[in-house]
Amino acid sequence: MKTLFDHEQVIRTLRRMTHEILEREKALDALVLMGIKRNGVPVAKQIQANLKAFEQLDIPVYGLDISGYRDDRPTTGHPLPDVNLRDRHVVLVDDVLFTGRSVRAAMDALIDLGRPAKVTLAVLVDRGHRELPIKADYVGKNIPTAKHERIVVNLETGGGILLTEEGETDDGDH
Repeated sequence: MKTLFDHEQVIRTLRRMTHEILEREKALDALVLMGIKRNGVPVAKQIQANLKAFEQLDIPVYGLDISGYRDDRPTTGHPLPDVNLRDRHVVLVDDVLFTGRSVRAAMDALIDLGRPAKVTLAVLVDRGHRELPIKADYVGKNIPTAKHERIVVNLETGGGILLTEEGETDDGDH
């Protein structure tokens, strides 16, 4: 494994992303952060903490389990958060954007929670290799990779962003 960015660099990147959200979003009172489980939730929580520190905003964070909405894996029913997204602005948050399939599944899950007024996408890392026409609104780092490489984000453990060969870890599918 090779460390691309250490923990402090990741935190700095998330601060910048939070400032971008504050600059672009008009209806902050309708804002909801929805982290794609499992790796998007810690990213969403850090953005939430930044919003609180920068503007004293109490923005809710929810975890979205998309496993029942995947088209590339066997699906089983998983509970959705108990929240009505009607007329809310959802910032969908994930750690790594790769093929776009996780985001597509998350969009399907969001619609089952009510029709949001607006949905934007924030990702810590965009590594390219899209299979679906999906583009993030907020990107922390663009890190071009080979398809056989993987990006691992260790935000909760105080780590950073790592580059690894496929098969070196079993964390997620990035």
